[in-house]
Amino acid sequence: MKPFHLLRLPISILLCLISMASSGLSEDCENGTNARLEVSSIFSDHMVIQRDRPVNVWGGGVPGSELNIRLGQNDYNTKVLDDGTWKIRLPALQAGGPHSLVVSSENETRTFQDVLIGDVWLCSGQSNMAWPVNVGSMQVDNAAVETAQADWPNLRLLTVSRRGSKTPLKDVDTNGWTVCTEETIRPFSAVGYFFGRDIHRHLNVPIGLINSSYGGTMAEAWTSEKGLRTVPDLAEFLDVIRQHPETIDRIRDGFDRDFAAWKRKLDDSDKGYREGKPVWSMPDHDDSIWQTMTLPGYWEDAGHPDLDGLMWFRKEIILPQSWKDKDVYVHFGVVNDRLRAWFNGVEIVNWTASPQPASGFRIPPGIVRQGGNVIAVRVFDMGGRGGLLGGADEFWIRCGSSRETEIPLPGEWKCKVGFSMKDFPSLPRAPLLHPDNHNYPSSHFNAMIAPLTQFPIRGVIWYQGEGNVKRAYAYRSLFQALIQDWRSHWHEEDLPFIFVQLANYLPVKDQPGDDAWAELREAQAMALSLNDTGMAVAIDLGVANDVHPRNKQDVGKRLALAARHVAYGEDIIYSGPKVTGHTIQGHAIRLQFTNVGGGLMVKDGPELRGFAVAGKDRKFVWANAKIEGDSVLVWNDKVLDPVAVRYAWASNPVCNLYNSEELPAIPFRTDDWPCMTRDQTLSSWLSDSLSVTDDSK
Repeated sequence: MKPFHLLRLPISILLCLISMASSGLSEDCENGTNARLEVSSIFSDHMVIQRDRPVNVWGGGVPGSELNIRLGQNDYNTKVLDDGTWKIRLPALQAGGPHSLVVSSENETRTFQDVLIGDVWLCSGQSNMAWPVNVGSMQVDNAAVETAQADWPNLRLLTVSRRGSKTPLKDVDTNGWTVCTEETIRPFSAVGYFFGRDIHRHLNVPIGLINSSYGGTMAEAWTSEKGLRTVPDLAEFLDVIRQHPETIDRIRDGFDRDFAAWKRKLDDSDKGYREGKPVWSMPDHDDSIWQTMTLPGYWEDAGHPDLDGLMWFRKEIILPQSWKDKDVYVHFGVVNDRLRAWFNGVEIVNWTASPQPASGFRIPPGIVRQGGNVIAVRVFDMGGRGGLLGGADEFWIRCGSSRETEIPLPGEWKCKVGFSMKDFPSLPRAPLLHPDNHNYPSSHFNAMIAPLTQFPIRGVIWYQGEGNVKRAYAYRSLFQALIQDWRSHWHEEDLPFIFVQLANYLPVKDQPGDDAWAELREAQAMALSLNDTGMAVAIDLGVANDVHPRNKQDVGKRLALAARHVAYGEDIIYSGPKVTGHTIQGHAIRLQFTNVGGGLMVKDGPELRGFAVAGKDRKFVWANAKIEGDSVLVWNDKVLDPVAVRYAWASNPVCNLYNSEELPAIPFRTDDWPCMTRDQTLSSWLSDSLSVTDDSK
């Protein structure tokens, strides 16, 4: 095949910083020598350090060696401890910059340029926090305009790669901080970006945003074991896990066996395999009659609208001689859903999903050839859309971790269908207590939060809860435990924690009644009883048929309003109306509200909607409602002795009570009748996962 890319790079100095697999720290690969001075991966060019807080800087090195740390014009000294780690606490700084941060030992130096001092916010949660600004079909409303206007030199972005761990890690996996531009904002958290943009506009100080989120995750995975043990329902169960490791081994072995058998069957069905060997990965394979496809992109948009299964991609690339004996790294953007990859016929990726390691997949020395090299990628899609996505900043090959050597991989690739999985068994799912399950208790806290807790932050924004809807009642204690847990690890009991209440979703119900989504929203709202918390109501921002609403701008705006009040102490109307009490007045119930701002109002219609009333029989019916000053009167002529009112109590309610600032009222109920999810306890849910048996015995 002919080469699709010819590299012509002037290389005078090649300083490769290779990401160490065990800790995420870096080592020097110049001339093949290993560096011993390490700095946590959260430190990089373009970073933001929290203002008005002491600054922690830490890493590793040769035990006993003396270190000099310079931040701006100030110098500080410390020593590497006997265990090979070091940490220094520097005085607080005021907003400003740019500065340089230099860490030096006798023989080595790490320099980080363009460092700003400002406010750092952690953005975490599940898929609605992870949802990007503009990547393929994953877009926000008005994505093209938002992307084009994302030019904010003092807004900085850091994305933590998604992974889990059974034990707390020392460092996160990340590609480092970037300046907010049209390209860098595309894959970043949309909610995080719109929040940070509003805060930056308002405060006019540098803002750093750390996106540490993971789709499909539950709160249990984001809470440390210490935090989970504060939930009475979980403490005993966690002891069972520790005391009976053989049960976990049985679960793991059973799944691993089933998964291996499924993968063998998949390979046997793949046209790209012959006698168990991936012949389409071989560099000398003749792909001259293969089709071409522009990557990144979905194959449904490139002539394969009905394909669920395997698609192979191949590309030849010319690499310089200087790469031949070095570690080379490759990154394939975002994959839907799983990939395997080969370089010159040698497998470098066995089976992985997004996210990939931020540092890329390693191609060991000796595999890279001078001249033509062939990359072969096999993508498996189990349903929906399939392909490889991402921009040039996510789709590349480079020597070590030096971005100066980076070659973008977007463009024309050869492609061929390997297998259509119609009537093929579904991909086996790892049981909850399998170590590879991304919702293993505390797994994301250990890998994606714990390493950050030494780094001072201004606060947290959080968007999660969809994964806990079935156990909404249990979320009451779990969510508050998570908030207090994070505060304890940051050693800041008043750390601002601003969260999104779940948006409306699923078909509209004809009649009022019990609802798990409403119960989850109630559990979220109950966390407002904790100090220094705020909630952005999104009950009007969702859509019935998509759990990922595209209007992330208003979500970010409402989070920013709450943060301005909670974190920055502004006396503003930052929330919609909140019910504070009720009184029965004859055949009606009067509701009192706070956060009315300039007054209560009806939006989108002449009449209030979304209210239901019930008598002692606890049967709710739709109710009439009208605004009277800062209160709302609710009634139904057929309910002569009303005792309870509910508002917006449904997965997708039709409701329209706002204040004059056009912020929606918080959904509520005045009754305390038993919840439909009350019996769905955390321990019973986890215990179900222990019942997995080895059916082959």
